[in-house]
Amino acid sequence: MFALNFYTDLYGEALKKGRKSVTIRLGDKRDKYRRGQIVWVTVGQRYARRKKLFCAIIDNIEVKPAGELSPRDVQRENPEFRTKEEAIGLLSKIYGRDVAEEDTVTVIYFSPVDEYEL
Repeated sequence: MFALNFYTDLYGEALKKGRKSVTIRLGDKRDKYRRGQIVWVTVGQRYARRKKLFCAIIDNIEVKPAGELSPRDVQRENPEFRTKEEAIGLLSKIYGRDVAEEDTVTVIYFSPVDEYEL
């Protein structure tokens, strides 16, 4: 089982409210994630205890230069963002280095999987 982990303070509420349905990761992640894969969506700090919020299915994966992020990619990553520059700025903060428009990113689209109830 794979996980998509998010920082609680940045994304916890957006994930819980269903307002986040994309994650943008630095680099090419096609070897790790693929369309149709079921993953846990978790929150917490790297190398620390995490909390599973829900299971999700990966709907699509796109690998592209950061400068080609679409408005839809950006808004689904963070509903408060309006520009790719805001998304690239956040990636720079998360990864601890300047992310340029030429850097490769992976856009992972996901949807929650609800448990079936009788």
